[in-house]
Amino acid sequence: MGSVQLRGVSKWFPRREGEPLHVLQNVDLDAPERSIVAIVGASGSGKSTILNIVAGLVRPDAGEVYLNGVPAEAFKDWRSMTYMFQDDRLLPWRTAAQNVSFGLEAGGVGRAERRERVAETLELVGLTGFADAYPHELSGGMRSRVALARSLVTRPSILLMDEPFSKLDPSIRAQMHEEVLRIKELMGMTLLFVTHDVEEAVVLAHKVVVLNPRPGRVRETRTIDLPYPRDPLSPEVAEQARLLRGSL
Repeated sequence: MGSVQLRGVSKWFPRREGEPLHVLQNVDLDAPERSIVAIVGASGSGKSTILNIVAGLVRPDAGEVYLNGVPAEAFKDWRSMTYMFQDDRLLPWRTAAQNVSFGLEAGGVGRAERRERVAETLELVGLTGFADAYPHELSGGMRSRVALARSLVTRPSILLMDEPFSKLDPSIRAQMHEEVLRIKELMGMTLLFVTHDVEEAVVLAHKVVVLNPRPGRVRETRTIDLPYPRDPLSPEVAEQARLLRGSL
């Protein structure tokens, strides 16, 4: 089970001079169990702040967050949620396997179980032969796969992603989209992700939330009713992307 709901969420950030910065205003958002929801909007619309609030890294100043139907302040199973950032944040002195294992070590998982789960997850993302490689020995796409494996090894029910593929070239990004969709179905996860790329939103998401900036507020929530897999060059995807651009 994995679901996310925001109800009337607002956020201000203090500034050294002047009034606090109003980042989010009365945001409602629903990511039902096993859904894929994208958040798009101009820079400064609070997209990443929403993910940080869902992850418990930032507290909202107003409104409520519900995780798996439970108010966030009462939510206990934080290990069922993982966060994949824009930068892969791999530790350069650790091998791929050791980077993937990091979250399990912090959670007190025993060595034998860690080894087994890391091997299974590296196989899941297509990196079986690269467990002992260091980050500098891997391509950008392979590093993204390691970062994805690190997010998946704890077997989350909710995966948050903040533009994790934005630095990849289009062909590798398309491969990662296919991998994410495949793994999401295997694991039954709920995905909530931020992107500037409306085509990426259309290719991946069941639903796209469009934010207006300063303060960030929901302008539109659009359902993408296209069958998978979705070809980013198809007329159907191009038309949905055109409509989304018109809302930004």
